[in-house]
Amino acid sequence: MFTDEAQVSVSIQSSWRKSQGCQTRAIHSTETGVQTRSSVASSTQTELQDHVTTQFLQDPHNMLHLPGLNDFLRQIEAPVIRELVRNAKSHAFDGFQVNWEEHNQMVVCLHQLQHPRALEQDLHVTSVSWSCTGAVIACAYGRMAEGDWSNDKSYICTWNIDHGGLNPKQADLVIDVPTPVTALCCHPKHPALMTGGLYSGEVIIWDTSQSTDPVVAQTGMSADSHREPVCQVTWVPLQNKGDFGVLSACSGGRILLWTVSAEQGKCVLKVAFALVQQQVLSKSTSFKGQGTSPVGVTSLDLSPWDPDTFLVGSEGGLLLRCSLSSQTPAAVPSECLSVPLRAPAVFSFRPGSGPVHSIHCSPFHRNLFLSAGTDGLAHLHSLLQTNPLRSIRVSDTYVFKVQWSPTRPLLFAAATGQGEVQIFDLSRRSLRPAATIDPGGVGHAATCLAFNCQNPGLLAVGKTDGTVGVWKLSTDLTEQIPTESHLLEQIANQVAE
Repeated sequence: MFTDEAQVSVSIQSSWRKSQGCQTRAIHSTETGVQTRSSVASSTQTELQDHVTTQFLQDPHNMLHLPGLNDFLRQIEAPVIRELVRNAKSHAFDGFQVNWEEHNQMVVCLHQLQHPRALEQDLHVTSVSWSCTGAVIACAYGRMAEGDWSNDKSYICTWNIDHGGLNPKQADLVIDVPTPVTALCCHPKHPALMTGGLYSGEVIIWDTSQSTDPVVAQTGMSADSHREPVCQVTWVPLQNKGDFGVLSACSGGRILLWTVSAEQGKCVLKVAFALVQQQVLSKSTSFKGQGTSPVGVTSLDLSPWDPDTFLVGSEGGLLLRCSLSSQTPAAVPSECLSVPLRAPAVFSFRPGSGPVHSIHCSPFHRNLFLSAGTDGLAHLHSLLQTNPLRSIRVSDTYVFKVQWSPTRPLLFAAATGQGEVQIFDLSRRSLRPAATIDPGGVGHAATCLAFNCQNPGLLAVGKTDGTVGVWKLSTDLTEQIPTESHLLEQIANQVAE
């Protein structure tokens, strides 16, 4: 059998492989440095000095002895004096201002704002208004010239133009409104407040800082409220300093002044006016009409110079100057109103040939205002004269809105039914527009516009395609020329033909 057995190991030395080693000598190193001195090289070059010229300049009296100088001065003295006198009498460059900046485009589109749900419902932009800070643009949606009673849902949208993350297709705030909005106006002092008029005749005040329920007050459908679509709303300063009311007008001839009761959540009727043909005719000799039929209001504007004066345009082309303090009773029954109806008209201008869609008082002259309507003309009026001072052809179709520039006394813009916005400069001899805004979109009218009073280089334009364009105006359209105020005064002093 097999068994374990331990054996002794045997080693055999190699006959050729050997192990050897070596060592190198230590390496010696040396480090040295050197520093150069700084050096400066300079040079100069002189020119030969003109001893005669230097001596002549040091003695000014020697100029009289310069050869030929006296003869030259005597020869050109008479022509130079003659040209200086001629230039002093010339007016060729009156109003000319040198523009050292590079020429820029007159108008540039910055934003094209839209609300998707309004586009789906084919709603029109009926009104635009800037907040008092100039940072927020608010727009109202509805339908222009809606023949039948409308119960379509509508919207009020706001965009903060100064916000870095502006989304033109997504409004910063959307307020749902039960019926189409026909008029909108931001508060002149409070950036979060705005008021609007509805197709149903209601007047509502919103506070955009309230996210849950922005409605502050509303008129409701009471006996005091309008019974026809509201065509205009505006804020009116009240007797108490800092307080504002809302003045609203409708196509039924009623103009109502509301005070705001935030505690009760409603608007309280303070003063009521009614325009009646019988009383209006006594102020106008050229308007044909009779009876106690109401005069349908289509436009309204307050005078910035006189808190008691406001102007009214009508469906029949009437243009009236009215007074908020009028105590004349209206020739119609009050119809269960909480306040008596008054007749506000104190003066009538020459009637137009159709509805007056827009009126705007000049912010630079107390007696001047613009009106525009279906005749396609922009009429420049004086409060002191019956006939217009000037009539300018704006469009072959309707003019829906006209507004003075907040910085240029002689510049105004007009929104037309052709979709264009024409900007006119009355300081020019030509009656052609100084600039034209044509956002495109054939068949879509420009229904409204608004200058930004805080940033006069911005102009907002609303259209029937549901979009709001924010346009940047060049300095030529915003900076006042030196003689502009003088020219405005000359126009105001003209006698109408």
